[in-house]
Amino acid sequence: MILLGVLLNLPRNSWYEKYHVYYGGAEEERKANYSDMVNKYYDLVTSFYEFGWGESFHFAPRFKGESLRESIKRHEHFLALQLGLKPGQKVLDVGCGIGGPLREIARFSSTSVTGLNNNEYQISRGKELNRIAGVDRTCDFVKADFMKMPFPDNSFDAVYAIEATCHAPDAYGCYSEIYRVLKPGQCFAAYEWCMTDAFNPHNQEHQKIKAEIEIGDGLPDIRSTEQCIDALKKAGFEVIWSKDLAAGSPVPWYLPLDTTHFSLNSFRLTAVGRFFTKNMVKALEYLGLAPKGSQRVQDFLEKAAQGLVEGGRKEIFTPLFFFSARKPHSESQ
Repeated sequence: MILLGVLLNLPRNSWYEKYHVYYGGAEEERKANYSDMVNKYYDLVTSFYEFGWGESFHFAPRFKGESLRESIKRHEHFLALQLGLKPGQKVLDVGCGIGGPLREIARFSSTSVTGLNNNEYQISRGKELNRIAGVDRTCDFVKADFMKMPFPDNSFDAVYAIEATCHAPDAYGCYSEIYRVLKPGQCFAAYEWCMTDAFNPHNQEHQKIKAEIEIGDGLPDIRSTEQCIDALKKAGFEVIWSKDLAAGSPVPWYLPLDTTHFSLNSFRLTAVGRFFTKNMVKALEYLGLAPKGSQRVQDFLEKAAQGLVEGGRKEIFTPLFFFSARKPHSESQ
């Protein structure tokens, strides 16, 4: 019944795939139409994400004996601690999804968090979950493009982004907007999806893995860690520190997606669970109970999972590139 509810929330038609190379699209077109592309992507996959992953759509480094859910919460708490959040502060979550991290960080730090999102379905779902969690009076959502934020200058005490600004067509443009709305002397911290130094753009296998991640995860292009740091500095930030948190993680971040791994705690993400889901989706679509195209959504999410696992194994891709950066007290600084 849960799966059927997921499928009934899917849109009846989508042109998302036209933006990607596998379907004749080009990187320039993806960047020019990033807002439409990302919206179509999240219209398609949000319900699948929540069904398989929960309310927080992101990865996390894990310790042995730690569950996926525990690692995700710890990852969010780590971000709040790095920002030095204090009760009553006004915080911005850039690209907040349905607000899983927003609610966790707000409760952990006693702050008021505004979630910025350009997808109507995710915002409506997030508002309902805020009401259920009892944080609807201190946390809210704003529908807007994070390349053109509808906030005055110097509005927020802290800004964070969790695996979201990778959707921006231009890192410098996105970071510049974050710089503008952040108060002087305050910090911006993020987890970014990046290609690592091990990625070879002339290696066809590496390029194939990168393309699978881009189409399966709604990305115009995946930047390198160096490009992210350069964009931060160009936008005016002082980079405090940065590190790929995937390096040295006792449990690989991609383990939940690895079909060779089995876990009762994350059964829906295992090979058996995904096989069951795939065939249920196929059957429900055949019977007319699920929208036409549901199986295609499942297929390109599977392709994304394969790309993520291979990118992680070869250490050419990371979703856990962390940085903390400060906006100077004055422009002269």
